Amino acid sequence: MNEYRSPLLQLPGAVEAGGVDAGVAWHYGDPLGEQRQAVQSAVLVDRSHRELLVVPGPDRLEWLHAIISQHVAGLGAGQSRESLVLSPNGHVEQHWTLTELPTGPTAAAGPTVWIDTEPGQADEVLNYLLKMRFLKRVEPEIVTADFAVLSVFGPAASAVLVAAQLPVPDDAAVLLKPLADGSPAGFVRHSTRDGGFDLIVARSELAGVAGRIIAAGAAPAGSWADAALRIERRQPRLGLDTDHRTLPHEVGWIGSAVHLDKGCYRGQETVARVQNLGKPPRRLVLLHLSGDSEQLPPAHSPVERQGKSVGFVGTSAHHHELGPIALAVVKRGVSLEDELTVEGHSAALDRADAEVTLPEGFAGRVGPAVTSA
Repeated sequence: MNEYRSPLLQLPGAVEAGGVDAGVAWHYGDPLGEQRQAVQSAVLVDRSHRELLVVPGPDRLEWLHAIISQHVAGLGAGQSRESLVLSPNGHVEQHWTLTELPTGPTAAAGPTVWIDTEPGQADEVLNYLLKMRFLKRVEPEIVTADFAVLSVFGPAASAVLVAAQLPVPDDAAVLLKPLADGSPAGFVRHSTRDGGFDLIVARSELAGVAGRIIAAGAAPAGSWADAALRIERRQPRLGLDTDHRTLPHEVGWIGSAVHLDKGCYRGQETVARVQNLGKPPRRLVLLHLSGDSEQLPPAHSPVERQGKSVGFVGTSAHHHELGPIALAVVKRGVSLEDELTVEGHSAALDRADAEVTLPEGFAGRVGPAVTSA
């Protein structure tokens, strides 16, 4: 269980999530209503169980550029990027969001890269950074105990931040007003995952900031609603929708988290080879589940075709319009006509996940448009 248990679990109706999302709310009494609110207005999602690290030091950008899959050498103040750490064979090991800021976790800190990643991943990320530091002038450290992540999204997200007297970033992240003692209070950035905003706030201010956002009109929404809408958008989550063999091409991380025109990094040879061939062995799809079983399949349950495994299911949830759905990573050859089963459910690919014809000169699979059909 996550050691950081959110104070927002004290909100009316809160039911705590389990597994990797322990410590934050699964829902606040109306998970389908929370999804509708996210689509129609604005919601606040508590992501305070995510891990946060900082990398200050004059060599931070050049050094990070050399050891991750993203181009960050010229990252400007307030800019954010997704990135991966790959194995030597090109398999995904870590997934980060990085933000370059003029300050770190203390008032004395200078320019700093902030990293947030999945719950329980901080030690692995820090160990990797320390192992790769060599003689570079960088001082990576974990700051999860002091800072936390909140997300606001939906068509009214900007209006909610304004009403809550919080800054709305343009192209770059904006620092929050320092705390009374002069220490940094955090920052607001555009989210790379849902079109809304992420607030990285001092953990001591978490409940107060969340209260202002809720009072300004955002409904609290739990991890259930967040997962259902993420499945619809086909946005994978490390550890749930990936396994030890996952290649970036299979789950849509080429471009968003992997820059194809940067210099050497671990696993680059595999990335280039798969990109040039245009045939990753598997692909991420949306499955419609029959609902034959009351229980949704747990992550990494096998997807079977005629009794043989053709992949695995990742995140699953009941969607307010689509019913029971799941992300799955399946073999390229799986088609719309295949009769699939997952842990007592019959399953079928969404029509948008039929294979598409690749434009001439393009290597890789074109991602599907999101539909509700």
